Amino acid sequence: MSTPIREARETLGARLAEIRKDAGLTGRALAVRAGWHFTKVSKIENGARSPSEQDIRAWCLVCGAAGQVPDLIATVRNIQAMYLEHRRQLSSGLKHLQESAIPLYERTTVFRVYETTVIPGLLTTAEYAATIFRFWTDFMNVPDDVNAAVAARMERQKVLYTGNRQFTFILEEQTFHTRVGGPDIMIGQLDRLLAVMSLPAVSLSVIPRRAERHSLAHASFWIFDNSRVNVETVSASLAITQPREIVLYTRVFERLQQSAVTGQHARRLISQAIADHAAEAQ
Repeated sequence: MSTPIREARETLGARLAEIRKDAGLTGRALAVRAGWHFTKVSKIENGARSPSEQDIRAWCLVCGAAGQVPDLIATVRNIQAMYLEHRRQLSSGLKHLQESAIPLYERTTVFRVYETTVIPGLLTTAEYAATIFRFWTDFMNVPDDVNAAVAARMERQKVLYTGNRQFTFILEEQTFHTRVGGPDIMIGQLDRLLAVMSLPAVSLSVIPRRAERHSLAHASFWIFDNSRVNVETVSASLAITQPREIVLYTRVFERLQQSAVTGQHARRLISQAIADHAAEAQ
């Protein structure tokens, strides 16, 4: 299965392949001149292996592309830096993790958010957030500070109402049906979505489950202005800052919007989900 870190390596590998082809070299010829095993080039180009900074310098030297070394090395360092293990992040508790994001949120003016499975944190109720936090506290075996973490998340949500900001949320219809807690929690959460949709700074659209797909994104992601993309996986939080990669996520977001519905159509999907949860509670 493709992951964001694998995608980042594949993007870098594709750039290196272009440099090799522009130099008129086969993969085997490049490996011979660089003194590598013949399989190393294909592994790097296919994203199966991350090149070292020394590999980048050797690659560009052989291909006569020394001018591209600084940018490529910056990309390698970004891939290495963006892979932060959740266990290390969570070692100080969930409250710390929520608070650590506040500076990023406060300096961001344009938020673009795509979620596949659960409601994004900026839109959650306290009860919904607490249920998710309890799961991660148990699953990751980290300090139990759920109440403090919920309070920190509610504090973080103030950005919805302050400053000159714009929020564009694209939610898969599945987010309305993923059970987080009991029906009462889900109904309260979906009511919250209907209320948030009236905020002037918020645009919320929904991709129906049977909608025509213009993009097949692998994971949820958040774009902060045009300076950073955050991608959350089970084991890591990926912070993508390379402009070339941010452009790719922006293009994916635009394609996702083509599949989404807004306004009354989106409200009907939310209302139907509320009715489904209410029926289950009876």
